[in-house]
Amino acid sequence: MRTISIPSLADLPAAAAQVRAALGGHTILCFEGEMGAGKTTFIKALCRELGVVDEVSSPTFALVNEYRTAANAPVYHFDFYRLDEPAEAEQIGASEYFDSSYLCLIEWPGRVQPLLPDHRLTLTLTVTGPSSRELVIDTYGF
Repeated sequence: MRTISIPSLADLPAAAAQVRAALGGHTILCFEGEMGAGKTTFIKALCRELGVVDEVSSPTFALVNEYRTAANAPVYHFDFYRLDEPAEAEQIGASEYFDSSYLCLIEWPGRVQPLLPDHRLTLTLTVTGPSSRELVIDTYGF
């Protein structure tokens, strides 16, 4: 387990760089945190750090957005907040995305828990102040 302090929005790029360095062989990143904790904001910073050239936005209604890095590698961004059961994620082929070996960034992973691979990182964002956050990285399966 690793903890990263994010004192302000200006510190997001440095925190994203630390997460990128911590990826290892993980391609599944599960983002936990209360509504408004900054999951999508952090994902935007992480995508910039990964070289994503596309506009990054929450896939709340589409469930999944696909972005491309400068090297044209796909990055999949999921938001499962609106799901009532994992079967809804299965209908969009979530398991195939998860097995693709491409980076999958998942908001509200608890809604699809039975579909998640064992090998993953869970990143939990906690609000510690008006613009400060704490990010805890837990590793599963490696």
